Amino acid sequence: MRARAGELAVPSDVTLKLELLQHTGSFKPRGAFNRVLSAREAGEVPPSGLIAASGGNHGAAVAHVAGELGLAAEVFVPATSPATKRERITSLGATVHVIDGYYDDAQAAANERRAETGALLVHPYDHPAIVAGQGTMAHELDEQIDGYDTLVVATGGGGFVAGQAAWVEDRRRIVSVEPLTSRCLQAAIEAGRPTPVDVSGLAADSLGARQLGEVAWSLVRRFVDEAVVVGDDDIRAAQHVLWERFRLVVEPGGATALAALRSGAYVPERGERMVVVVCGANCDPATVQGDA
Repeated sequence: MRARAGELAVPSDVTLKLELLQHTGSFKPRGAFNRVLSAREAGEVPPSGLIAASGGNHGAAVAHVAGELGLAAEVFVPATSPATKRERITSLGATVHVIDGYYDDAQAAANERRAETGALLVHPYDHPAIVAGQGTMAHELDEQIDGYDTLVVATGGGGFVAGQAAWVEDRRRIVSVEPLTSRCLQAAIEAGRPTPVDVSGLAADSLGARQLGEVAWSLVRRFVDEAVVVGDDDIRAAQHVLWERFRLVVEPGGATALAALRSGAYVPERGERMVVVVCGANCDPATVQGDA
């Protein structure tokens, strides 16, 4: 969808890639389907089914994939994730376990449970099949619009931005956007390797990985051109403007990429053709209303 200059308080035209309209309200089924279908073709899906940890969106995707393919699924979710996300996963048929802490605490619990059951682990970002599946978005984008210069993508554990980087390589500019309070990709670039960071803030449920994935790092270090951060107030303002202008209900993580353009964290050159990914809609609709 094209937003004209000024409509989103951005000085130039922007194309919005509406991944929030995918199955389960985010881009996550792309990677989850690719991981599970690839494993099934290789005969690697056990009778115990699927297991995953998630701040919410990936868990819903895994539950959806399991339902479509007739598999059982267990999902471990941190207590810091919104109740709406936990309820969504349950409604899709998965067994949900709530774990104190953030995403990484849920992942540790899922790893322990997998050792007991032998279920197929569907990691939210650190697996080649997940990354490749997420990259189908950039492939699709090439078929949908007639060229662009820069793709602006929100980053959590790095699987989504790495997938786009794997497809785009050096043909386009890729800008990663993270919350200031959860910045594992930017920290990895600064340190020259994935390194742990503290996690908190408005978008921590979806962009709250403590460390960039190794698979993502192998691509990010080669093909991500710039890594910027935005504050919680900028993210909330981006949510509000997407609601006020286009009546899109966007979760904090889903609005983070747009926040970079609105706040000036990323300033495009004159005439630069921008695509901004709006990547998730799983939140309480009441939270997106307010002054844009």
